[in-house]
Amino acid sequence: MRAFEYGNPSSVKEAISLLGSNWSEAAVLAGGTDLVTLMKDSIVTPGRVVNIKQIRELSGLHVEKEGLRIGAATPLEDIYEDFAPHKTLPALLTAIEGVSSYQMRSMGTAGGDLLQRPRCWYFRNGFGLLARNSKGQPLVPNGDNRYHAIFGNQGPAYFVSPSSLAPPLVALDASVRIEGPKGMREIKVAELFRIPRDAEEREHTSGPQEILTEILIPRLAHATRNATYEVRERKFMDWPLATASVALRMEGSRVRQASVVLGQVAPIPWRAEAAEKALAGKTLDEATAASAGEAAAEGAHPLSKNGYKVQLVRVAVKRALLAAMVWEGGPDV
Repeated sequence: MRAFEYGNPSSVKEAISLLGSNWSEAAVLAGGTDLVTLMKDSIVTPGRVVNIKQIRELSGLHVEKEGLRIGAATPLEDIYEDFAPHKTLPALLTAIEGVSSYQMRSMGTAGGDLLQRPRCWYFRNGFGLLARNSKGQPLVPNGDNRYHAIFGNQGPAYFVSPSSLAPPLVALDASVRIEGPKGMREIKVAELFRIPRDAEEREHTSGPQEILTEILIPRLAHATRNATYEVRERKFMDWPLATASVALRMEGSRVRQASVVLGQVAPIPWRAEAAEKALAGKTLDEATAASAGEAAAEGAHPLSKNGYKVQLVRVAVKRALLAAMVWEGGPDV
């Protein structure tokens, strides 16, 4: 690991002052479960590491009239322990359960999960976010692309967004607050992600001098039927191959409005709009769930070795909807 300066600020304002105008100048340290690995492998080499774990305002869960506010530096395990006994927000809880290592859940933070870098092995081995060789040619299409994208991969990016929390948060219409030198801005979680157009662009829309401070889940989300289903090779210490998170507003047994968001299949949390349309106005049953799964897979562009993900999308959406169908809900938050 290369030498670096270390900053230990006590406030968000102080932390922002320690960041730089480009990514090479400084990096934010929260749980460190991703950053430390990247630094050890010299994938990122910041001149300064800014520890935000000691900033009290960035941790904890707070219930307000608008909904639930989660500090970005709150460990995943703290979120799980607060909500699991009440069975509220099952879409989010299932995603946290999927981080099956207790050590990772205890150290990893909510904001860190959203902002973690792709696990693409080309990126992790120094070929850049867009995985190009020395001649600028893409490595993924004809390489080992078993775990790469089947949606949103017709441009220069083939990696998948690694965040566990992003799909359920997008489905629940959550927002994030980001602070920087110009003040605070609030955006939808979906707007935090983008598909890079070139090697200079990152996969997140936050800048090098900004800090993600809070996640906000609207109160209305607690009234939805919601669920997440993940498909993986092994349950323990393994990443999902495909996930689906759903949030449904119901009128009796009929779906008034649906949000269906896929994970691990695109460079961003992928909105399955065809599945949402297939559900609107329909009675929620197994046949409807299966039809929505088929619709969710429309428009997929599998690569040479990841065509199996198309079927996984169908299965994940169907089973997430069936899980939402039987959930009776928890107490209001």
